[in-house]
Amino acid sequence: MRLGKKLIEGSAFAAAVLVALALSNWAFRQQDDGYPRPKVRASAETEIGLNDKQAGALEIEKVDERIFGEERRAVGSIDFNQNRLVQVFTPYQGRIIDAYFNIGDRVEKDQVLFTIDSPDLLQAGSNLIAASGVLTLQTRSLNRVKSLVKIGGVSQQAVDQTISDQQTAEGTLKSARDAVRIFGKTEEEIDKIVAERRADPRLIVKSPLAGYVTARAASPGLFVQPGVAPAPYAVADTSTMWMLANVVESDAPLLRVGQDVHVSVAAYPDREFHGAITVLGPSVDPTTRRMFVRSEIKDPDHLLRAGMFADFVIRVGASFRAPAAPESAIVRKSDGTMTAWITQDRRRFKQRTVKIGLRQNGFDQIEQGLSVGELIVSKGAVFLDNLAAIGAAE
Repeated sequence: MRLGKKLIEGSAFAAAVLVALALSNWAFRQQDDGYPRPKVRASAETEIGLNDKQAGALEIEKVDERIFGEERRAVGSIDFNQNRLVQVFTPYQGRIIDAYFNIGDRVEKDQVLFTIDSPDLLQAGSNLIAASGVLTLQTRSLNRVKSLVKIGGVSQQAVDQTISDQQTAEGTLKSARDAVRIFGKTEEEIDKIVAERRADPRLIVKSPLAGYVTARAASPGLFVQPGVAPAPYAVADTSTMWMLANVVESDAPLLRVGQDVHVSVAAYPDREFHGAITVLGPSVDPTTRRMFVRSEIKDPDHLLRAGMFADFVIRVGASFRAPAAPESAIVRKSDGTMTAWITQDRRRFKQRTVKIGLRQNGFDQIEQGLSVGELIVSKGAVFLDNLAAIGAAE
């Protein structure tokens, strides 16, 4: 009996709790909570009215026309333009005297990168001095012979031999000057060597182009030779960079050299870089089934860095203009339907079904449902959608 009585009392208590909850819920639904109740029409657009405070939380903008086009995307990396990257070697062996730049430094064309103590230049300078001395002696000898000819003091054969020796000395001097000039010496510097009769073994190595130092192996006292790696310096012109990517083989027929590409990197999310395809790989990787694509990217501000990951977009079809809405303005329903909220007075909002096409650069192409110039909710569309769902449930 006691057990039955307890069961009856428990059931009565549970029933009382359920009744209280139902009454509480009814009272809550009847009170004015400050939020608008959307008007749901059975066969028309859902409509919601907001007060000034609620409407102020939304962002509204006009449907505008934007340029769209069929695109293909790929992920790759940034590299130096190898056609504008120079390994700067010394043309002759020697020991480095001074190295003037560090990695990351900007250098101009013909600016001195490093100097070396060159035995070859010293030898060439010495030969120049010797050739100059021989020519001076031969010139004096010729002048003396010419003076003796007038008084018949020498034979014609001696005169001819002296003239020949003088011409040989001139040729030797010219060759010696050319040999020194190969080392980069100017005519003024060559004349100075001859005038001072002192050979300068200091060989100057200049940058062949303007750019940035990307590598340095040079240090004072280091013995360097032509073509022996590592190069004392590497200099790159970073006004153009390479974008290296691999695209799926099914996209290969859509790509061609010269197509425009748009590149973005994580370091500059709000910046887009432009360039063009320069190389399409001749084969497909048998493992990944992807094809190599190289593009040349313009970077006049020198922002890109070799090794950066990058996304690139290639327009493979003709571009066209179409009505566009921000991605945030489009709400996808559970059944796949796409909707947007439109308004005329920024207080009353209607939900409209739309059909979208391409999605590019944060915007959806509107194929049906919206016209250019209409006002739409670009931020807060999901909020309105939730209000509409609450109103429909009531």
